Amino acid sequence: MQNQQTDYDLIIVGGGMVGASLAAALLPQAKALDLSIAIIEAVPLPSMAAAEFQPSYDARATALAYGSRLIYEQMGVWDALAKGVAPIEQIHVSDKGHFGATRLNASEERVPALGYVIENHWLGQVLLRHIQTHEAADHVEFLCPATVEKITPNAQQMSLTLKHESGEQQLSAQLVVLADGGRSTLREQLGIAYQETAYGQHAIVANISPDRDHQGVAYERFTDTGPMALLPLQPQAGIARCGLVWTVSDAQLDDILALDDDAFMAAVQERFGYRAGRFIKVGERASYPLKLTLADEQVRQGLVVLGNAAHALHPIAGQGYNLALRGVVDLADHVIATRKAQQPLGGLSSLQQFHTARMADQQRTIGLSDKTMKLFSTANPALALGRDMGLQLLDICRPAKTLFARGAMGLDIKAPKLK
Repeated sequence: MQNQQTDYDLIIVGGGMVGASLAAALLPQAKALDLSIAIIEAVPLPSMAAAEFQPSYDARATALAYGSRLIYEQMGVWDALAKGVAPIEQIHVSDKGHFGATRLNASEERVPALGYVIENHWLGQVLLRHIQTHEAADHVEFLCPATVEKITPNAQQMSLTLKHESGEQQLSAQLVVLADGGRSTLREQLGIAYQETAYGQHAIVANISPDRDHQGVAYERFTDTGPMALLPLQPQAGIARCGLVWTVSDAQLDDILALDDDAFMAAVQERFGYRAGRFIKVGERASYPLKLTLADEQVRQGLVVLGNAAHALHPIAGQGYNLALRGVVDLADHVIATRKAQQPLGGLSSLQQFHTARMADQQRTIGLSDKTMKLFSTANPALALGRDMGLQLLDICRPAKTLFARGAMGLDIKAPKLK
């Protein structure tokens, strides 16, 4: 893979959901602004993505807030994505062994759905197909399989050493975006420190089938050993599916993963209860440690850090990817406005303004996730009583419920322009 072009306006390191979403957000203006964009990805580019959704029983999924749907509508990709989503029509929040419970309903909030659950491979597939078939597709070049060995800041541009099967190559760009995930080696190579808080917990994720239709209900169940989320998925081969995210302590992890399928479903049933029915099938299980991670620097001259490379949250509120997507479209807006003003895309002062504008959303979302996890993990009787009274009051106070629902749907954030 020896590409002819070596100088770009924008280089995105990482072609996953965050990186591909950034390219998709810029495409409508790429031709008018004559933007040259490169996406560098370590794995080969898949053949032209299929237009038909093929659900997989064990596919991992992401919860999209309703506000994220509106973002993807602006990009022009929602109609394709919608073929592979399961709408969240209701959210049921409960506290095991306590009286507190809250229910949110899409019809009460006058939206078609509170959110959507989408298989990650379908989201990635649709984004890649959209980029490859867009009328401005010639403004985006995929450089893969390839890895960035080094990034060197220069006075006006960033220099990158690209390694691929043909050897090494030098590239340059006004702006480099790191969207290479939470284990970003380039972030560390650049000396970007980050704050990390380990929760002493792991998330066990699997797809699980109840003996009845989930009816579009998403559950958040708080237990004395950690929260459980059950998210509606599209059925596969006529079998109902839900995405399970079960938070367990580090000490419990190995014992739970060692359970056979029947014993695992029985353990889930004991923790979750029978609100969704009786669990009859479970797929492959995976786990990952839960940490709150926040990069000390998210912008530098010629550099922006996005997605999990910038921040990773506890999955308790399902807001991690939605926060990242809002950062994506805010950066796209910034790039478009900067280009229209005929200013360099990597200018430090303007990138700092972009970051400052993002901080309120980040702090609010990260704070909500962290405080909710700590509140519902405590065994303190006074705090337990307070949280259950709070859930009950939220359930009966219509204005407070709407305010909470709008925040969960991402509708209290200024909409991007992308033009």
